[in-house]
Amino acid sequence: MRLKLLRRRLTITSPRMAVRSALPWPLRWMLAAVMFGLCGAIALYAFDFGRRIAGLEAYSKESFLRLQNEVLQLRAQKAESDLVVNTAQSLLTAEKAASQHLLTQIKALEGANQSLRDDLLFFEKLIPANGTDAIAIRGLQAEMLGGALDGSQMRWQVLVLQPAKNAPEFKGLLMVTFTGTLNGAPWSMALPSGGQPLQLRQYLRVEGVADLPAQAVVKSVSARVLEGSQVRAVQAIQLE
Repeated sequence: MRLKLLRRRLTITSPRMAVRSALPWPLRWMLAAVMFGLCGAIALYAFDFGRRIAGLEAYSKESFLRLQNEVLQLRAQKAESDLVVNTAQSLLTAEKAASQHLLTQIKALEGANQSLRDDLLFFEKLIPANGTDAIAIRGLQAEMLGGALDGSQMRWQVLVLQPAKNAPEFKGLLMVTFTGTLNGAPWSMALPSGGQPLQLRQYLRVEGVADLPAQAVVKSVSARVLEGSQVRAVQAIQLE
């Protein structure tokens, strides 16, 4: 028996031995964490120390300040550009409004100019043609319009005047007659109302629109001023 025990101790068949630490495992993990933290702190301190020695921290601050200044300058330039754009748009809008206003004024002036021409023509017609003081007809005008549904329309205008100064009031009747052809046959037509009443001292402008038959062709227009049954003035114009 002793021989077997001695043999086991002296040969490789002896039982294995294990060396174990006397520290429990939570304490071992805590020590490992402290070691890792200490190593990290040392590494971070070494990195920061090396950066300060190399001047990288100052360079980073200078770069940050430079970039900040550039951003402020770019913002200021953008604000100026926006102001210029807004000013240009305002000027363009004002220019368009001014142009529209000028066009409106030009149209109004053209209308006023035409009205002055008509008035000038009207007053020229007030001048007596033969120096007589009798009542007279001046400026008989007529033009076709494309109006009525069942035919055509003709606009007419006539000026009746008394050239004499301090002339007595005249009361009479204006007769307007249209002469031409209807379906190839001779045709004439007076105003449907039979005549236009007149009452004037110096002058009176009378105008109107007459409805004509569909196939009527007007070749002449005549105007007569009647005082009772007496014809006081006559004027006629040819349209063709």
